[in-house]
Amino acid sequence: MAALMQSRARALCSRQAAAPRAALLQRPAGCVAAPARRQQPAPACALPALGGRGGAAARGCRRPLRVAANAAGAAMPAGGAPAAPAAAPLQGMKLGPAAIAVAFGCAVKFLLPAPAAITPEAWTLFSIFLSTILGLVLQPLPVGAWAFVSLCAVVASGALPFAKALGAMTSEVIWLIVISFFFAKGFEKTGLGERIANVFVAAMGRSTLGLAYGLSIAELFLSPALPSTTARAGGIFVPIIKFLSKSVGGDPETGGRKKMGAFLMQSQLQQSSYSSALFLTSGAQNLLCLQIAAELGVVVPDAFTTWFVGCLPPALLGMAITPILLFKLFPPEVKETPEAPALAKANLARMGPMSAAEKITLATISGAVVLWMTGDAIGCPAVLAAMLALATLLVTGVLTWRDCLEYSPAWDTLIWFAILISMSNGLSESGLISTFAGMVGAQLNSLNLGWQPVFFILHAAFFALHYLFASQTAHIGALYAAFLAMMLASGCPGLLSALSLAYNGNLFGGITHFASGQAAIYYGSGFNSLSEFFVYGAIFGFLSLAITLGAGWPWWKLLGWF
Repeated sequence: MAALMQSRARALCSRQAAAPRAALLQRPAGCVAAPARRQQPAPACALPALGGRGGAAARGCRRPLRVAANAAGAAMPAGGAPAAPAAAPLQGMKLGPAAIAVAFGCAVKFLLPAPAAITPEAWTLFSIFLSTILGLVLQPLPVGAWAFVSLCAVVASGALPFAKALGAMTSEVIWLIVISFFFAKGFEKTGLGERIANVFVAAMGRSTLGLAYGLSIAELFLSPALPSTTARAGGIFVPIIKFLSKSVGGDPETGGRKKMGAFLMQSQLQQSSYSSALFLTSGAQNLLCLQIAAELGVVVPDAFTTWFVGCLPPALLGMAITPILLFKLFPPEVKETPEAPALAKANLARMGPMSAAEKITLATISGAVVLWMTGDAIGCPAVLAAMLALATLLVTGVLTWRDCLEYSPAWDTLIWFAILISMSNGLSESGLISTFAGMVGAQLNSLNLGWQPVFFILHAAFFALHYLFASQTAHIGALYAAFLAMMLASGCPGLLSALSLAYNGNLFGGITHFASGQAAIYYGSGFNSLSEFFVYGAIFGFLSLAITLGAGWPWWKLLGWF
C-alpha cells in the first residue's frame, strides 16, 4: 500500500513539471520531473491527505501548488482586495541649503545699506540675484527649479515686472543655445557624432590627454571663421566629446561621466577662452570692444593683426598649460587607450558608408558653419543660420518635432538661462553695476597709486564682476566703457588699456555654468556637476587672467604699447 501511495505521489510530480516556473523553484527533493513527452498541466485539485510515509510524500508534492498560487496572488490581503502600492516619498526642496541661500539674500536686503543712487527695487533684485547664485551652488533644488522659484520671488517682490523678468526669452543667444542642443540630438540620432568621434580616436586616441590637445587645436583653427563660441560648442565640440566618451562606456546617465567626458568637456570649455581671445573675429564681444574704444578716442591701427599679435604669447601659453594642469587636478578614469585607434578603425569599417541621414546632417551643419562665417557680410545673424539649419533637419525628417520636444536639456537650459540673463539685464539697467564701478574708480583715484597698480586692480575687478553676469556681451556692454574710462583717467596708455581689457572679456566665459552661452551648453551635456563648474571655473578662470597679464605685460612692453 505504501508503495502504491508513493507511486501516485511521483505521478503527480510528473504532471507538475510543466507548471509555472515559480512553482518549480520550490519542488521538494523527493519529486522528480517526468520526461518532456509526458508533461501535462498540473491539476487544480490536490490529493487527499494520506497517512504514513506515502501521505507525507504526497503532501510534500502538493506544496508547490500552494507556492504557485501564492506567487500569482502576491500581496493579496486576507480580504481578497489587492494591496495599494506603496507611495513614493516626496523629493522636495532641501531645507538647509535653501535656508542658507535665502538668509544670505535677506541679510543683503535688510542689513546692508543700499547706495544712495540705487532704487529699492534694484537693491531687492540684487539681493534675490545673490540668493539665486548661492542656491545654484548649494543646490536645494535642480537648477531649473531653483531659477523658477527665484523668478517667482522677483515678480512677487516687484523687483521686475513679469515681461522684464522673462524678457531674455527672446534673446538671440538663448535660442542659439537651444538650437545647438537640437544639433547635438541630430548628431546622436543619425550616428554622425559616433562616426566623427571614431575618426578623432583613430587619429589621436592613444591617450585622453592627446584628445584634449587635438580638440583644442581644432577649435583654434575654426575660431576665426566661427565668431560664436556658443555655436562652436553646441554645433561641433559637445556632440563630438559626448561620443568620444561613450566610446569608452562613459555615459553620464549610467554613472560613467568621469571616464573621459567630464575631463574633455571642462578642458574644451576652459581652452575656448584662449581661442576666442586670440582672433578679433572669434567672438562677437571682441568687435564690440573695439567699437566702444573708438567712441572713447582709442583707435586700434590695423585691428586684426594688432589684436592677434598682442594676444599670441598668452593664448598659446594658456592652451599649452590648461589641459595638462586639468589632467593633474581632475584626472579622467581612462587615461591611456593604446588599443583605441585600432578599435576606432574597426568601428568605422563596421559602420560602413555614411547613411542618407548622416549626409543630410553633415551638409546642413556645414551650411550653418558657412553662414556663420559669412553672416556679417550677407546680413545673416548667427541665430538665423541656426534656425535655417534646424528647419532643414525637420523638413527632411532627420529630426522630428517629437525629438525636439522630448530633448529636455534644451528646454531646461532655455528656462534657467533666460531667467538669469533677465535678472542680470535688470541689474545693469538699474544702474547698480555702473554705480559699483564708479565707487571703485573713485576709491582708486583717492589712493594715488599710479597707473600700473590701477591697471592690475581694475583688471581683477572687471573679471570678478562677471559672477553677476550671464552673458559676456552683456558684461562688455555694461562695464567695458566705464573700466576703460577709469584706466585712461589714471594715465594708462590707450592701446594697452583697450586691447588688454578686450582680451579679459574672453577669459571669464567658463567661470560658472551661466557665465556664457557655451558654458550653458557644456553644463547641459551632463558630464560636469555644478560644484565642478564653480571650482574648476574659478581655478582656470583666474589662472587665465594671471597668464594673460603675466605673459602679456613684458610682451606688450616689447611691442611698444607702453
